Amino acid sequence: MGAAFFPVLFFTAFWACVGIGVPMMTPKGPNQSLFRCIMMLTAATCWLFWLCCYMAQMNPLLGPKLNQNTIYIIAKEWGSELKDG
Repeated sequence: MGAAFFPVLFFTAFWACVGIGVPMMTPKGPNQSLFRCIMMLTAATCWLFWLCCYMAQMNPLLGPKLNQNTIYIIAKEWGSELKDG
């Protein structure tokens, strides 16, 4: 299972538009450069957070930990009895 091309492209383009487009529309004033910096940092960190969450789902480090009784119950409910071994 790998990264799908469309979601990565879409969200990268979305956050690039936010990081480039929104700072260009800031009103003139004494804090214009500060607001631009805040918007660019917000877009970059939101994109990075999304990318880390997306990549972590592709190859999770931990799987479900089930005890033996739970495994037997699931197998019985699904119709494939396990033999004690």
